[in-house]
Amino acid sequence: MQGLYQYLVGGQDAAAIITQAESVAGFERANRELYDALLEGVLQEEAALQVLLEPHIARPWAEVSPIERGILLIAACELKQHPETPYRVIINEAIELTKSYGGTDGHKFVNGVLDKLAPQLRPHELRPH
Repeated sequence: MQGLYQYLVGGQDAAAIITQAESVAGFERANRELYDALLEGVLQEEAALQVLLEPHIARPWAEVSPIERGILLIAACELKQHPETPYRVIINEAIELTKSYGGTDGHKFVNGVLDKLAPQLRPHELRPH
């Protein structure tokens, strides 16, 4: 999330974001492969991910806080590109990130958007068995 915030607010490129991330205490314990894949996925597909998200948002994209935008982009990327992670896990992680870093009721907003997006990207997971 921090890396995407640097991108969305500060306009930093992937190299600068990775350099900064590597200097953060504890980063060595992160799943580096997933971090790199999500960062690259969001930076490369930001416009396409935004197109997927916007129909589920009742205000202009530019009015969504950078924290919530970043979290939504990460979650949409993971829903789209990482089927090995169950959609409920992705949504829960997004909610927890938003509770920690977003606005007061931002987690409710993020949850609502992702609850609408998940069936679109993961219809096989939502079908009754």
